[in-house]
Amino acid sequence: MKAIVQDVYGSADTLHVRDVDRPSPAEGEVLVRVYAAGVGPDVRHVMTGLPLMVRPVFGLRGPRNPVRGWDGAGRVEAVGAKVTDFVPGDAVYGHLDGSFAEYALAKTARIAPKPENVTFEQAAAVPVSGVTALQALHTKAGLRAGQKVLVIGASGGVGSFAVQLAVAHGAEVVGVCGGASADFVRSLGATAVLDHTRQEITDSPHRYDVVLDAAGNRPLPRLRRVLTPNGTLVRIGGEGGSRWFGDTGTQLRMALLTRFVRHDLLGLLAVVRRADLLTLTSLIESGALTPAVDSVHPLAEAPAAVRHQERGHPRGKVVLIVGPGA
Repeated sequence: MKAIVQDVYGSADTLHVRDVDRPSPAEGEVLVRVYAAGVGPDVRHVMTGLPLMVRPVFGLRGPRNPVRGWDGAGRVEAVGAKVTDFVPGDAVYGHLDGSFAEYALAKTARIAPKPENVTFEQAAAVPVSGVTALQALHTKAGLRAGQKVLVIGASGGVGSFAVQLAVAHGAEVVGVCGGASADFVRSLGATAVLDHTRQEITDSPHRYDVVLDAAGNRPLPRLRRVLTPNGTLVRIGGEGGSRWFGDTGTQLRMALLTRFVRHDLLGLLAVVRRADLLTLTSLIESGALTPAVDSVHPLAEAPAAVRHQERGHPRGKVVLIVGPGA
């Protein structure tokens, strides 16, 4: 089968197309014929092997699984032993291990039936970004109707879902993005937009019950200044930091400081689970949530798609077309 593989850590230049063996599903797994795959920052972190602390998990000298990709949508091709909830031909989406390939394996607990009213490309944009936004706002922040929410990085993969989820939950949403994406963020339901190229979040007197930082590049004191006295900050990932530990220092400061202040300062490492995917499916099929696809690229152009995700400030999610069903 064709796959986008990587033998050494590095930039998108290390990605290339190669024929690899088709995997076989183990007990509790299904083999998915991939129709479309999502491209997000999570792919970049594994691709570069940075921060270095992630390498014991993903491979010390090079990626343990050379095939990139996590997000995906397609049809079940085969099922492993004791799998009873999926059969060949089912349209599914979720966390696929190595989704930049014609076939990928998935644990049944991490996939769900594809929403019926969206394409495979749209479905592939959902799993990591949609689940991250859902867990940030609902599981971590405990979002309530009537609260005021600030979404930093509102035009990106996670941010575009977070704006819609907060609006669907009855919150008032202000989005932070570049000026060129302002109309897009308003179309998602934001009542106001801050252009980060022209103003800082602290320039406004407004305070927020929940701040979701999906950009991860603002200092903690600045983020706290825009919270209400009992507000909640959820910070996703984090860019920069040291080569060895990345932004771990900020996460540790948040965990320590939240014990002594009235603010809840929370980090998040999301895990795609079927229960969350089913929640997102319900919202998508009801029309409350629409996956935003910035651009679509053929599988062979995966390096260009990753570069666009890194540098292009996409509006929504970058997606690869893999199979004929997309």
